[in-house]
Amino acid sequence: MKIDMLQYHKMLMENNISIIYSGPLWADGIDGLAEFLQRRLDMDEVTLCMSQSVFSIFVEQLNNMLKYSVENSKADYSEKVKCNIPKGIFLMGKHDNKYFLQTGNYMKSCNVELLKNRIDHLNRLDKQQLRQFMKEKRKSENDNPESKGAGIGLIEVARRATSKIDYEFIPREDGFTYFSMYVTI
Repeated sequence: MKIDMLQYHKMLMENNISIIYSGPLWADGIDGLAEFLQRRLDMDEVTLCMSQSVFSIFVEQLNNMLKYSVENSKADYSEKVKCNIPKGIFLMGKHDNKYFLQTGNYMKSCNVELLKNRIDHLNRLDKQQLRQFMKEKRKSENDNPESKGAGIGLIEVARRATSKIDYEFIPREDGFTYFSMYVTI
């Protein structure tokens, strides 16, 4: 399939998108994307605080995709080593001197309500309440049996974002839902 690159370039420029990645994600592979992101921030000469916030949210969003994406690429490293590598999409841009980060991946539909409730809860808290909630969460047991982490990643995203976490769930008929998260810093 041939893509009209001039049209694609125009769309990216009109939406102020400076980084876009779509495909398989693996922990070691994220290092290159992280370095590219850091150089982009250096080029923009952002403050250390802004750079740390953007980078922290980037890491949390990609970790969530690594842990919860159900869309996979199959990889055969040898006859003995076969694995599934999660897939997702990430983009970053800048508009009105604010950065935005957006991710998207497929997840199990049975987890949608829990995730929606968690994000909605975080969106109702102010910065002080988020700090307190983070402290409490670090001391408590994770109440999500599906969780593959400590349960504080979304709290960190909400703490560092300058606006509420925007999200969308698009269900499919096969028991999976496309989840997209948009964060402004």
